[in-house]
Amino acid sequence: MGKGLRGSIRGLTPPPGSGSMSTVRILFLSAEVNPFSKVGGLGDVAGSLPRALESLGHDVRIVTPAYRATEEALRRGGGPRALAPVRVPVRDGTTGVEAGVLEDRLPDSEVPVYLLAHRPLYDRERVYGYEDDPYRFAFLCRGAFELLDAIGWKPEILHAHDWHAAPAVAWLALSADSRFAGMPTVFSIHNLSHQGHAPTDTLAYLRLLARPLPEERPGEVNFMARGIWHADTVSTVSPTYAREILSPEGGGGLDGLLRQRRADLRGIVNGLDTAEWNASRDLRLPRSFDAGSLDGRAENKRALQKRAGLPLRDHVPVVAMVTRLERQKGLEITGQVLHQLLNGTEEAQVVVLGSGAPEYAAMLRHIAGYHRRKMACFLDVFDNDLAHLIYGGADLFLMPSLFEPCGLSQLIAMRYGCVPVVRTTGGLADTVSDGVTGFAFAQFTAEAFWRALSRALRFFREAPEAWRTMQRSGMAADRSWEHSALQYVDLYRDALSRRSRATRSAR
Repeated sequence: MGKGLRGSIRGLTPPPGSGSMSTVRILFLSAEVNPFSKVGGLGDVAGSLPRALESLGHDVRIVTPAYRATEEALRRGGGPRALAPVRVPVRDGTTGVEAGVLEDRLPDSEVPVYLLAHRPLYDRERVYGYEDDPYRFAFLCRGAFELLDAIGWKPEILHAHDWHAAPAVAWLALSADSRFAGMPTVFSIHNLSHQGHAPTDTLAYLRLLARPLPEERPGEVNFMARGIWHADTVSTVSPTYAREILSPEGGGGLDGLLRQRRADLRGIVNGLDTAEWNASRDLRLPRSFDAGSLDGRAENKRALQKRAGLPLRDHVPVVAMVTRLERQKGLEITGQVLHQLLNGTEEAQVVVLGSGAPEYAAMLRHIAGYHRRKMACFLDVFDNDLAHLIYGGADLFLMPSLFEPCGLSQLIAMRYGCVPVVRTTGGLADTVSDGVTGFAFAQFTAEAFWRALSRALRFFREAPEAWRTMQRSGMAADRSWEHSALQYVDLYRDALSRRSRATRSAR
């Protein structure tokens, strides 16, 4: 089910000051875990960071739902090990609701993945987007603790990811269950725009009593707010995003709460699965290459042009996007920029791969319809092979995001010698250096975006040697999970130390 990280980080020596490397037992709780399920970057993190932590010597285990597609894929692959079912004590009955448990491993690792199976909640076409989502993930959170009790493993710390896992943070803080009393928690915010608004009876479903938070509207629970409020430590996926969410503009209504937790908030940039994304060994490319053999990209560029039905022209820059079609990704300012590019005197070709909001898909198809010899769109089903070909063959990669907690596409693009043009927000600001590894603009306007793209095209056309230097600079940066994993270990140890001090003070 995919390539792992073990080969790239096994035997890593921690740098000075990284803290003791004695084993920490860590429970990961996430609604997505790649390759078992994936909608966005959350799945990538939950599928990659545990492998990096395991390679540092830590005992990591994951609990996630067994969705319909997950179960089907597991059965086709020969089937996982089925464990004894557990009873989840939610409000649906005095004896609890029975849930099945499947056990597998993350690819190329020994990290156990426990998949909670309950057909009424998880046997559905999609991961998200249902009216009862709060109850589906509240059930996951309560089921995780019953599962741990059943297998006889007790973590030292819970790492809960996004609002779906926040009910577990609240439950640990508010329940009187002696089995898990005192367990510290790290709550990671992957995207603050999705907050998990739920009816207040979701707390009763969890068998919890809680006072409302100022951020919660009457009759509502905000699970993102609950995670932030109840966790020992809060993290997010880049230092710049950690600063942005403290402001009214970036805080999504939770900026006041986040400012209260400022001392406990930390931003750690996501890593990249460098086994999956390795241009020198990528079998999906017609021609593999590295920083010393960039001429090999020309064959990939021609293959991309052929796949897109565009003229095979080596000297014409190919400008690309691999993106979800949604407001966050800057599609509002993209249409005007593409229109200017394709109607101007500057020669260029455009390839877009993505799916999402119909209005943005219609916009892109409309532009491509006027420029059939210059632009091609692939907007129905995500094609991973085509994504690799775009990164390995395109010259420029566009990410004009309204906001971007971290972003992986710009990391992949740079690793593949595809120079990014980005807006300086969130993780884009932390990972792309203007004029060194890419081109950046600050204001969220089509004019600012166009100026940055024009600079990039002029640089491509007029300074080929400097362009190669920029490509190599982007490829040379360390984008693996090693550094990030060590920072998370420090975060866990800090949370454990705080809880230990609090326990001693209470005696």
